[in-house]
Amino acid sequence: MNWYLVKLVYQIICGDGLHTAQFDEQLRIIEANDDMHALVKAQLLGHREQETFYNNKERLVQWKFIDVSEMNKIDNFFDGAELYSCINEQDNADSYINIVQTKAAYLLAQSSTVCIHKN
Repeated sequence: MNWYLVKLVYQIICGDGLHTAQFDEQLRIIEANDDMHALVKAQLLGHREQETFYNNKERLVQWKFIDVSEMNKIDNFFDGAELYSCINEQDNADSYINIVQTKAAYLLAQSSTVCIHKN
């Protein structure tokens, strides 16, 4: 068996859909014999986890599965192994760095809170 990192893409549609398009990209781990089985398994997972519900404003919300947009075979699991990499270009480097550092500070604060509550 092999391990794969796949990206599932869902479109989020609220009400009549007259809003800025929203998409949820999820990275998932899939175990399969080969690439084809991994892709099919990921697609089945995506379809199975589509969801439709009413939000707190009684508006219909749909999580519509679009497809699997990326798939990477994971050759080795070890501490610090790279599972995913994406290079993106930003118009404002300082803004991007600030966002990354803000998210990191939030994660640190959340982790500290969890550790305090466990002890």
